[in-house]
Amino acid sequence: MNENLKINLKDSKRIVIKVGTSTLTYENGNLNLGLINKLAWVLADLKNQGKEVVLVTSGAIGVGSKKLGFKQRPTITMEKQAAAAIGQAELMHIYQNAFANFSSFVAQVLLTKDDFEIEQRKQNTENTLNTLLKYEIIPIINANDTISTYEIEFSDNDSLSASVACLIKADLLIILSDIDAFYTSNPKNNPNAKRISYVEKITDEIMQMGGDKGSEFSIGGMKTKLQAASNCAKNGVRMAILNGSNPMNISELISGADIGTIFDKE
Repeated sequence: MNENLKINLKDSKRIVIKVGTSTLTYENGNLNLGLINKLAWVLADLKNQGKEVVLVTSGAIGVGSKKLGFKQRPTITMEKQAAAAIGQAELMHIYQNAFANFSSFVAQVLLTKDDFEIEQRKQNTENTLNTLLKYEIIPIINANDTISTYEIEFSDNDSLSASVACLIKADLLIILSDIDAFYTSNPKNNPNAKRISYVEKITDEIMQMGGDKGSEFSIGGMKTKLQAASNCAKNGVRMAILNGSNPMNISELISGADIGTIFDKE
């Protein structure tokens, strides 16, 4: 990895971290409470270092689906909305308790595409997030799936996290995934797949390497992450993909470890 890139990551002041459903939950759909507590510790420690931290979380529909007894992510809009309402409440309760253990305060922010596309709402969103960061509060952001059918049908939280990172002019977006990095092909299916540690530019060839969505309770896949990286690059934000099973990877990446995949900004 480029030495200058290591320095730039270490000096990243404003960092957005996105955690997905497949990382937050076990295969049976239950929340991985141990991982959430480790994640809270790492993010609280980053804040203590003087960094500004934003967490974009998936998982509300997945957690709510489990509570409702669904075997997989629902396809009926009303069931998605109900699952999101149930799951969001439980997620925030758990996050609040986890961060409180490390003397950190969090705030819930639920967003839709309108909050980025309608100018006044976009400005309000930016002002709210900047004010929370000013007072050393960690915003926990999710899509407002309970009320927005358009958001549910067409959005994913990889795109949401990239939109947030670009809006607040973050230095770095870290997407935690259930694989180690971006590979030449799906490492779950191809043992010969090779990790790509650094991507200077998102090309058509790179985009074609993206696969389909992951677990039964998630909506995102590698393609959505590559689209997020492209959006970030165009707006001057670096992005990284890391294995989220060990939240300490976040600190190691920022310190210069050669892990995951870094997508450079234009």
